[in-house]
Amino acid sequence: MLPMKNMTRRIGLAWTPALTTAVIVAAAAAAGLLPFVKMGLVVNGFILGSIIALGAIGITLIYGILNFANVAHGDYMTMGAYVALFMVEEALPRVGIEGQGLGPFTFGYPVLLALPVAVAVVAIGAIALDAVIYRRLRDRRVNAVVLAMMSLGVAIALRGLVQIIWSGGTQHYPRESRQVYHLPMDVRIAPDSIFIAVVTVILVAAVYLLLTRTRMGKAMRATADNPDLALVSGIDTQSVIRWTWAIGAGLAATAGVLLAVSQAQLLPIMGWKFLIPLFAAVTLGGIGNPYGALVGAFIIGVSAEVSTQWLNPSYKPAVAFAIMIVMLLVRPRGIFGGAEYR
Repeated sequence: MLPMKNMTRRIGLAWTPALTTAVIVAAAAAAGLLPFVKMGLVVNGFILGSIIALGAIGITLIYGILNFANVAHGDYMTMGAYVALFMVEEALPRVGIEGQGLGPFTFGYPVLLALPVAVAVVAIGAIALDAVIYRRLRDRRVNAVVLAMMSLGVAIALRGLVQIIWSGGTQHYPRESRQVYHLPMDVRIAPDSIFIAVVTVILVAAVYLLLTRTRMGKAMRATADNPDLALVSGIDTQSVIRWTWAIGAGLAATAGVLLAVSQAQLLPIMGWKFLIPLFAAVTLGGIGNPYGALVGAFIIGVSAEVSTQWLNPSYKPAVAFAIMIVMLLVRPRGIFGGAEYR
């Protein structure tokens, strides 16, 4: 029997990220047709995977450029959600902008206005933290473990800052109850979930175009491949690093706002609890590969949601962690480990 790679070449196919994503989506949809799997859970899994994807792509971009795992990424999500909450409840009402229940959505248009502000604040904060902390450590040639431990300290500090400003209680954006759409196969999907999916598609497409069609994207890929060679070639690697932090943190802030909309609540530990699915998606798809992070996110999201048919929902992070362990044992470098961005 021919190896799978040779078989795909013989029939004119290649396991590109786009093809693999399509195969995974088709496989998940087919799984929903099985009598012992609820299609509604599969659909919910894709929505959860969409949120995971935004955070995971940010993590993998930062790892690809800076070669360290940013443990504070989940708390960037939390910070984005709470900055948007401040805008919706404090800043915008002071200038007469209030509202809830925009069209079929539970949230109002102030959330849409607050989202870009949250992205900008978190992105600027991430760039400032890099300049004050991480860049100084890189200049001293510390190893990746020290950087990861420092990011853990940043995560704890950010979580403490959120608790000081907003307390540790549960909060939520102003919202109104809305009807869900009833689709065939007993699928129920909320308009908010459709919004989350659309935002994810737009942002993932934007990241793809950035990496493949712009000068900054090519500079980011060159820096990820060989920072020293990129520097000698005239690439401003410091500018690349700032852009990487801005994009990664901006995606995390967006994921945080979407997670708060999806869960209808905000908690200071929401991003920290989301960290395992994020790293599981990155590991599953291939560390440092944004396409792999997208594929891994959908696998984790669907698996976690479908598991609730038999397990308590509180075990969803354990399901993500188990999938990550199995992948490390079977394919340590992940699905797209070592693959180049194309």
